[in-house]
Amino acid sequence: MPSPSGEVRPLPGTQRPRRFVPRFHYELIACGLGGHRLVGHDAAELRPEDALFARTMDGTRWHRCLRCDSWLPLAPPEKPGRQFPPAPAEIELPLRGKPLRDKFVLRIIAIDRALHFVVLALLAVAVFLFAAHERTLRDKFYRVVADLENGIGGGPVQTSHTGIVHELDRLFSLSEGKLRLVGTAIALYALLEGVEAIGLWFLRRWAEYLTLVATAVFLPIEIWELAKHLTWFKLVALVVNLAIVVYLLLAKRLFGLRGGARAEEEARERDLAWSALEASSPERFAVPTS
Repeated sequence: MPSPSGEVRPLPGTQRPRRFVPRFHYELIACGLGGHRLVGHDAAELRPEDALFARTMDGTRWHRCLRCDSWLPLAPPEKPGRQFPPAPAEIELPLRGKPLRDKFVLRIIAIDRALHFVVLALLAVAVFLFAAHERTLRDKFYRVVADLENGIGGGPVQTSHTGIVHELDRLFSLSEGKLRLVGTAIALYALLEGVEAIGLWFLRRWAEYLTLVATAVFLPIEIWELAKHLTWFKLVALVVNLAIVVYLLLAKRLFGLRGGARAEEEARERDLAWSALEASSPERFAVPTS
């Protein structure tokens, strides 16, 4: 079918996808979670200039979702709130396309960082509490260890260099000052994760840079830990953090990559402009009658 530019394009849905990996339609996900974004459903009348998002066909009013492009038949309102739908200049278009995808991805990363914040904050509190009661806990620990050694002959517990008993022994060997220093470091790391989570949730550009740098800095440590002792948890954590770094660098165009902030803003404006809706309007795919 010829398009306005003369290019022949098939009707939507008439061709099999060429992508091996299915494409996520984030607009459908957002509308499924939060409902469609319709305009003019409270208007008494529709005008010809409203046809891009609301029109009457064969006596039925159709309203277009500004996010997912679905057209829904709705009855005219019994008590209209206005005479006509608002003008395009008065309508705030919802996120769609790449900006909407970025919102989903960044908020998933924000949730991950928020979980890190909670775990690290609890760990920091535990370390500070341990430091405050270290002497009492140490005496009880060694008393329990002594009872265990007497009960089993002294061998396995006394000579063990692995396991929880050994790790607790190492922990009790730290001074109160060192424990407080460790607790402070963990608390600062938790604060960093919390700031990242808040910034990413609200889609702040500075948070993307902060997350990229903070994640990349710890990658060598994660690789070294993985080389020392391979576990599935460490491997998955490393893969996730690598994916975050690659996504922020390439998809979000940080540090000037792929055009930098200017190219990112231009792509955002293209997806959020009225021209994006005009490109997918029914007239662009209308079958010529002659």
